[in-house]
Amino acid sequence: MDTEKGLPTLSKGLKACLIATLALVVVLVLINQPLKTGSAHQGIVSYQLAGNAEQAWAIVQSWGSNGLQWARLSLWVDFLFVPLYCVTLIMLTRHCILDRPGVRERTTARWIQTLFVSAGLADITENALLLNNLEAPTDAISLAAAISALIKFTALTLGIAGLVIIRASRRHPLVPG
Repeated sequence: MDTEKGLPTLSKGLKACLIATLALVVVLVLINQPLKTGSAHQGIVSYQLAGNAEQAWAIVQSWGSNGLQWARLSLWVDFLFVPLYCVTLIMLTRHCILDRPGVRERTTARWIQTLFVSAGLADITENALLLNNLEAPTDAISLAAAISALIKFTALTLGIAGLVIIRASRRHPLVPG
């Protein structure tokens, strides 16, 4: 146990997942670079949040055929990224409560894990919708994808905030290591 912080050292599995997750984040950031245009200032994220067909079509048009290949690649790589970040965040949640035996912390951890799984499901839904919206965007699919993206971002934000709350809830372990 790390006596300075009171937090047990990371397991090999969690370390491997963190490294793999960070590696895929780097890949996705690099893939996103050619997707940044005047209509899509944030690249694929702008497309995720395009709430109507007109905005989605403007983004797709700004990418051109080469950009569309990058967008497809980004969405398919994201299908690999989703289960990886979900497993990583669930393992991180478990790690954060190793020295937190309280009922409140355990209950909060279950809610946090539910948020991370919900984010993953929303992300998969969003990716499927976006792939189907590349050729001829519709208002319904664009709106559904934007709502899925907002659910994903909200669940991830709340889950990560929950991890901070768990760690801050009790500064010292109940049982000294």
